[in-house]
Amino acid sequence: MDTENALLNALVGAIATAVLSFTGISPLLGGALAGYLNEDDGLRVGAISGAIASIPVVGLLLLVLVLLPFLGLFGFPLEVGIAAGGVVVFGAIVVIGGVAYTVVLSALGGLIGVYARKEL
Repeated sequence: MDTENALLNALVGAIATAVLSFTGISPLLGGALAGYLNEDDGLRVGAISGAIASIPVVGLLLLVLVLLPFLGLFGFPLEVGIAAGGVVVFGAIVVIGGVAYTVVLSALGGLIGVYARKEL
């Protein structure tokens, strides 16, 4: 495997993060894999891996934010739109926290992966 291609290694780490999502530490494991494959600069490749792994969640949030203004066209009262807006704002805050969690743990995993590669 080409260990010099940081983006490919980050993509492999992001896929590992998604596959291991049933564990609570999947970003750490995916970042560690990306750092291990990259051999150098584990912090950067781990953070990129976490950012790639977060794309589906952020995409879903953006889809909801785009569709929210059109609730009135589907026969829903204005109050439902306002309540849904509050839920979406709260959800956005949670998603931002989740993205930060994923990126930080993946970066830490990248450091651990580089360390493991050099020591083993």
